Amino acid sequence: MFLYDVVSALEKGRVRFAIAGGYAVALHGAVRGTMDVDIVLRLSRADFLAAESALKALGLMPRLPVSAGEVFDFREEYITNRNLIAWSFSNPKDPSQAVDIIITHDLAKLKVKKIASGGRTLPVLAVSDLIAMKKAAGRPQDLEDARALEELWP
Repeated sequence: MFLYDVVSALEKGRVRFAIAGGYAVALHGAVRGTMDVDIVLRLSRADFLAAESALKALGLMPRLPVSAGEVFDFREEYITNRNLIAWSFSNPKDPSQAVDIIITHDLAKLKVKKIASGGRTLPVLAVSDLIAMKKAAGRPQDLEDARALEELWP
């Protein structure tokens, strides 16, 4: 499963990360289909560089022609002036294999829960932080995800 491949590659690269987005919603028990893997990193140059290397080792390439160093160095500018929320990677041979690195949040300021899945333990954003992130995004699917999580975890 692609999610497990991504997690293994990031762990091998010693990247500090947690699963966010649709997979996190599903891992917390809500019914949710998704194709891409969303992750949040510790905001450090080392983690950005290691994540880029790990994802490239899986055959994923950045959708924008920018390096990890550039995304890290100019993150605030990308967020403010270019409305960039995530640094996206995909597999040119299989576009369904995609990873979005959410650059608007710092893992150091978020809570992580370890959730068992597929015979392993996955680092997943805690429900409270995931709900807050979903509400802040404000898109219809994100608001539906937040509502579903609030019903499951009142």
